[in-house]
Amino acid sequence: MSRDILLSSAASETRVPDSKFPVTRSDGLAVVTTPDEIDINNAGLLGEALLAAAAAGQPVVIVDMTGTEFCDSTGLSVLVQALRQGEQADAQLTLVVRTLGLRRMLAVSGAGSLFQTYDSLADAVDAARARRLAGPA
Repeated sequence: MSRDILLSSAASETRVPDSKFPVTRSDGLAVVTTPDEIDINNAGLLGEALLAAAAAGQPVVIVDMTGTEFCDSTGLSVLVQALRQGEQADAQLTLVVRTLGLRRMLAVSGAGSLFQTYDSLADAVDAARARRLAGPA
């Protein structure tokens, strides 16, 4: 039986199916934190967490991969799909990536050019807030 996490906001409640990909929300930002490995066994849960983060209408979803050492092609596919869905909904998906292995995977796959990536969660949050204050381009 899967554990559910209840996330509440003033406008909605969202259930995230598993705590392996916790979602936090604050001030128009949703942060999905990933575990040490993303592969075929848990990529579906990542997709569910990203959908849950976007479902509340958050304009920015940040995927905090600072603790992630490995992501296979299934996980990468889920991230690219979420990016595309976010673009259609006028939402932004950004990645926080620290490890050389993940940076290499993004570069070799060509997906690195699709995403805005940051070295730290603080940098990603600051950039998202600055863009919001600057208004539409």
